[in-house]
Amino acid sequence: MKAILVNDDRSLRWDTVPDPVVGAEDCLVKIEAAALNRADLMQREGDYPPPPGCPEWMGLEIAGTIVEVGAEAAKKSRWQVGDKVCALLGGGGYAEYANVKYDMLMPIPEGCSMVEAAAMPEAFATAYLNLFLEGGLKAGDTLLMNAGASGLASVVIPMAKAFGARVITTVLSDEIAASIRHLNADVVVNTTKEDIVEVLKQQLDEGHPVDVAIDCLGGEVMGKCVHYLKHGARWIMIAALAGQMTQIDLKNIYVRNVRIIGSTLRSRTPAVKAQILAELVEKVWPKVESGEVRPTIYKVLPITEAEAAHDILYRGENVGKVVLTVG
Repeated sequence: MKAILVNDDRSLRWDTVPDPVVGAEDCLVKIEAAALNRADLMQREGDYPPPPGCPEWMGLEIAGTIVEVGAEAAKKSRWQVGDKVCALLGGGGYAEYANVKYDMLMPIPEGCSMVEAAAMPEAFATAYLNLFLEGGLKAGDTLLMNAGASGLASVVIPMAKAFGARVITTVLSDEIAASIRHLNADVVVNTTKEDIVEVLKQQLDEGHPVDVAIDCLGGEVMGKCVHYLKHGARWIMIAALAGQMTQIDLKNIYVRNVRIIGSTLRSRTPAVKAQILAELVEKVWPKVESGEVRPTIYKVLPITEAEAAHDILYRGENVGKVVLTVG
């Protein structure tokens, strides 16, 4: 089969690799679409190696059709040849086929295309993990989701809204604010015009403090923001694109009982990931099928144009997910 490999100069090529060998608990999926994530860029740069046992090529989420079912997978699951599925991978999605352990597969929600389905497993699992398992979000809470135009925010915001939360998000321009209007965030802060720290202070003073924050930016502003959260709030760090260093008033943290939580999906055990996927199918897929939560697709390109797709993420121009089609 073919897969996207990284050359010594970090450029990409579509080249031949060995066919997957289906394990007893695996299902072989013929990939029809694979979505991009910022972790793919990190892996390409050599900063985010795949877990042991995963293929060397990138790709954390796919959609396609099952073409083979291992003996134990057939006993332990309901999967059959011909089922349309999406999957969360440790790596290996930029390819024609992928071996997937049976409990890392999910049915494609009714009414979703293969492109939409490919854009869901990593982003939806990350959103669910941080909103509910780490953040403990509940109806009536206020969520701060930084970087409202990101692929993750395009899932986090409608998912939080679907479960009854109020959402504040940040953008860098009025044009970007207009482009995410369909996500229905309650407060959209253009940080080139407004100071998010002052906005959070005002929210606190007006009785609408942030209960949960999901932050992929970090940097200097993070340490200033945590002073103006609700007592017992959770600030969840998932990346530090704006800088890895900040200053925090530690007294404020313990007086206000604020928790700062570091979180990545990729580092979770297979058992935890399987639990998250099962809960997604049970609790979130009905909201996907009803239209309350859907992925936002920015652009679709053939997998042979993976380098151009990566460039979209490098430039930060995407509002929502970029997806590669295979075949």
